[in-house]
This record gives sequence, structure tokens and C-alpha cells, in this order.
Amino acid sequence: MSSTEPAPSRSTFDEAYTSRTAPWVIGEPQPAIVALERDGWIRGRVLDPGCGTGEHTIHLTRLGYDVCGIDSSEHAIEQARANAAEHDVAARFEIADALQLGDDPLYDTVVDSALFHIFGPADRSRYLHSLHRACRPGALVHVLALSDTGPGFGPQVGDTVIREAFGAGWALEDLRPSRYRGVIVREAHAALLGRPMGDLVDLPARLARARRI
Repeated sequence: MSSTEPAPSRSTFDEAYTSRTAPWVIGEPQPAIVALERDGWIRGRVLDPGCGTGEHTIHLTRLGYDVCGIDSSEHAIEQARANAAEHDVAARFEIADALQLGDDPLYDTVVDSALFHIFGPADRSRYLHSLHRACRPGALVHVLALSDTGPGFGPQVGDTVIREAFGAGWALEDLRPSRYRGVIVREAHAALLGRPMGDLVDLPARLARARRI
């Protein structure tokens, strides 16, 4: 992992959700994920790991997909369920660890928005093994991760990290530059960008597509 900041711990995530200061909670799905669906890359049963406050699960459920959003943070899942109720969408959420998904191959598509990039090498390996067990043969895994070309506002990864992670059992079909939308919640970041607190900002990202073999 390449980053100017350490990878956040689970307590950091809980605190961010409790205080409602998570820079990745923008109140809408990521434009890159919306485009994936629009372009026909979402199919079958869908897993949204590290779903946070549920924007992608809600968006895809509303469009008719069978989606399960999971997060290890109870606070995140509580907020996701409240968001779904507010939008009158019967979205499904579970408290679960993405590193321990079990051995049932249930999913045809995985939509990973800013989860992969928080893991160090050992947990990346555990995560990909976990996804491999949970995915059906031919399933597609989409990873949207902050790029190491960015300003270092959080964990970042480069192409090499992604290519090496999707080794045996996977075929990496696409890896391209993208953007990840966040909200400015730190004064240091606002000063660096010359933007006010609370503004949305699009940061350099990588978008990968891998097929489960």
C-alpha cells in the first residue's frame, strides 16, 4: 500500500460513522459505480462489501438487483438501514467481515468501492481468498480504489498492487484510471485543495475488473 496516511483501523471507521465525519459518505453512489451499472457490468446476485451507509446497495436494489450490503461496523449498518427506510427501498444489509465470507459461492458480481485499498498485503490476500470462496465461477469483481497518484487523503494503491493481488484464481480483465468522490472533512485537506470544508472533491482512483476463475 502507498499512502501518506496509515490505513484506518476498525475503531476509526466506527468513530467516523458515529460522528458522521466519514469523508467517503457523500449521500449518493459513486459516479464510477453508477456508470458500471449503466454500461451493463452488474449482473445476477450482487455483494457490496464494506457498504458503509449503503448508497450502492440502495441504488442497485432500487434498479431491481438482488443485492446484499455488508460491513463490519454496526454503526454503518444501522445508518444504511435508516437510509434505505428513508428512501423507501427494501435493501438488505448484514453485519459481516469481508475477510471471512464463508464457503458458499453465492455471488455473480462484487462491487468494492474503497474497501480493497484499506488492506495491507496480508489482509489483501485474505480478502481475495474470501471473495473467491463467495463468488460463483465467472463472477465479476469490480474494485474502485484511491490511486497512489492522488494527494494522500487516505489509503492509496497503485496498479502493481492490484495486479499482484488478483493472482491465482482470477483473471484481471481491465484496470483503468478513474475518479473517487469524497467530501472534505479535514481543514488540512481544505487548505491543500483551496476548497471549503464540506465540498465534494473527485480524487484520482483506479477501477479494476477481475473475473473469478
